[in-house]
Amino acid sequence: MILNNEALKNRAEWEAKGYRLPQYDREAMIARTKGNPSWLHFGAGNIFKALHGMAAERLLNEGVLDRGIIAVERVDRGGEKYDDLAVVVTLKANGTVEKNILGAMAETCYLYGGEERLSEIFRKPSLQLASFTITEKGYSLAGDDVKADLSAAPEEAKSYMGKVAALLLARYRAGAYPIAMVSTDNCSHNGDKLKAAMTAFAEAWGDEGFRAYIEDGEKVSFPWTMIDKITPSPDLKVGEMLKTDGLEGFAPVRNARGTVKAPYVNAEESEYLVLEDDFPNGRPPLEKAGFFFTARETVDKVERMKVCTCLNPLHTSLAVYGCLLGYQHIWQELQDEDLKKLIYTIGYKEGLPVVTDPGIIRPEDFIRTVLTVRFPNPFMPDTPQRIATDTSQKLPIRFGETIKAYLASDTLDVKDLKLIPLVFAGWLRYLMAVDDGGRPFEPSPDPLLETAQAYVADVKLGEKPDCARLEGLLRNRTIFGVDLVEAGLAEKVCGYFAELTAGVGAVRATLHKYVTEE
Repeated sequence: MILNNEALKNRAEWEAKGYRLPQYDREAMIARTKGNPSWLHFGAGNIFKALHGMAAERLLNEGVLDRGIIAVERVDRGGEKYDDLAVVVTLKANGTVEKNILGAMAETCYLYGGEERLSEIFRKPSLQLASFTITEKGYSLAGDDVKADLSAAPEEAKSYMGKVAALLLARYRAGAYPIAMVSTDNCSHNGDKLKAAMTAFAEAWGDEGFRAYIEDGEKVSFPWTMIDKITPSPDLKVGEMLKTDGLEGFAPVRNARGTVKAPYVNAEESEYLVLEDDFPNGRPPLEKAGFFFTARETVDKVERMKVCTCLNPLHTSLAVYGCLLGYQHIWQELQDEDLKKLIYTIGYKEGLPVVTDPGIIRPEDFIRTVLTVRFPNPFMPDTPQRIATDTSQKLPIRFGETIKAYLASDTLDVKDLKLIPLVFAGWLRYLMAVDDGGRPFEPSPDPLLETAQAYVADVKLGEKPDCARLEGLLRNRTIFGVDLVEAGLAEKVCGYFAELTAGVGAVRATLHKYVTEE
């Protein structure tokens, strides 16, 4: 079995092995999409295929849409193209799998090497939205390539954002057609980040008309969105399953860095995409695929609910202690009663009292699904090591906002927080890069890793740490969101840290002690 248009003509063979195939005339869909595109997406990676792509696929199958998505990748890396088809495997908590052939990608274009075709698409009046999953770093204006672009002509742009700005400029010059520029990356106020980048280029290029076009909300919008779907690295077991089915060329490859590359996507079943309903050129009816369209204020509340209380803080708690206790999968941690009590208490007892209720999704329902369905799913190959990446960048939002809410409350006392400070102390212990058995491990990448590790460099297991040496770190608002000394939590964090470093096995003993007290 080879994944291409010709092989899919033998539908019976694929369907007999459990694959759901496109139920529409894909050739006609591709022709309509190329001729009059409505949706283009930058960053055609795993999350795009599993969430955006599959939403379009469902609506194409139901006859709600007649056009698909044009996918944009950074460069053409060569290799098998699979006729713009993909395999998306949904790993359900009940142990079943759903295997879909994703046909909604009508065309793949390249930001580098495909500029002419992309410019042609952007000049089409039919284009309603350009969406993005390029990670938060993709919107940065700090790189040397960006700085060079800001002082060069638009046609000479070499940075990612510079090239996107040049495409938007081409749309403006073709007729100032309306469009929604929709970041769906997992970062706060993502639309503002994209708008700031586009505005910076308009200002640098000195085109006042272009800048006015970007600033005119009836012409160009930059909606806020909240995205949530766990899409871990391709699982080797999933690759073996597809190979057993007879799929050729689908064997995953693990490189020297441990990253798995594969021509398939595996993801959880649960998903959320909440979008500010601001589309000046219209939009596909994606609410029929389960997406939420609402006001900007509501998007903000949903994001705060997820990032500050109901999911991300719990993920980080499991990541820190999972690495220290030697776990390799998130789902395994949910079988550990101490870790289970840790995140249940942080979520329900310490977080929910200050949760932001968005109205369209009940926080209690969201967190219940996270704790009872999503995290415990034994078929999801997500790891604490992946979640531990960039922890220093995550702590201020995932925990700092809750601390700020306690400090601002007339009815809550920040000193009543017990397990959030325990996570902070656990991160200090994690920085030592020695697990609870006394074995060294490799910390996940983090831009402030070396800076933070310097504060614990002299701490040894079995020796009481000098908490005075930690003060500079604990006062760092960039990392914790607040000055922990001023907040009255530093002494508690240092006390926990002393217990966590008491010797081999101290992490387990300290964790058990304090979650049991709760």
